[in-house]
Amino acid sequence: MAKLQSLDPNTPMVAQFKEKTGPIVLANTFVVPKERTEAFLSLFRRQAEFMKAQPGFISLQMHKGTADSQLLMNVAVWESTEALATAFGSPEFQRMAAEFPDDIVSYPHIFEQIDV
Repeated sequence: MAKLQSLDPNTPMVAQFKEKTGPIVLANTFVVPKERTEAFLSLFRRQAEFMKAQPGFISLQMHKGTADSQLLMNVAVWESTEALATAFGSPEFQRMAAEFPDDIVSYPHIFEQIDV
């Protein structure tokens, strides 16, 4: 299973899931060894298909770092933290998440839009 790390050590994912707000954006940055990129993307596509069918899902995009980077970043929009938490906690999603190799590191964080 990929290692989950907190992007903000003061706000772990569990605390973020407790915040009742929406719509929200999940930005999840992955550090993926070059030799695992294709296998990672294949598994991620399966996860994405599952998530797209979940209540509250709005959209998803995957981005690749430039200049030969090992970073990939998923940006997903959800109606609420509750919808994301329900989908994330489902047994089917957790089974797929367990398939990621241990040498992949994931930095998920939930954001809400602000006016600037």
